[in-house]
Amino acid sequence: MGNIAFAHGEKKGNTAPVVKEQTAWGIAGHASKVVRTIDVSMGDDMRFKPGRMEVREGETIRFVVRNTGALLHEFVIGTPAENARHAELMLKFPGMEHDEPYMAHVAPGKAGEIVWLFNKAGEFEFACLMAGHFQAGMVGTITVTAK
Repeated sequence: MGNIAFAHGEKKGNTAPVVKEQTAWGIAGHASKVVRTIDVSMGDDMRFKPGRMEVREGETIRFVVRNTGALLHEFVIGTPAENARHAELMLKFPGMEHDEPYMAHVAPGKAGEIVWLFNKAGEFEFACLMAGHFQAGMVGTITVTAK
């Protein structure tokens, strides 16, 4: 099976395996390589808790993302430029389907999970890209320090 990872989070029917793809902010990780779990809550105040995270280059992190609100929210890891571009698309096409291993779509009262290997140092972010949520400030920072 090689380089196959399964995306996590609420699904709308597509359960096909996702081929691992290197991004500027890392690559889908293996659950067996997780070094720690970070619990994240997101709510209708358009904020994540915590809003800042620090990880070390080479760490595989399990994010357990809980939606404490009444609205659908998502946790998307990316570069600031990539998330801003994607947020603009979501404003134009609010019903757009998107599902990648660095995204967790979480229904109200539910939890989602992402396992991610941060194999590049830098400043990245996580955001909710639902129409209007990103624009309301639903963004956080991940600092990946070099080995």
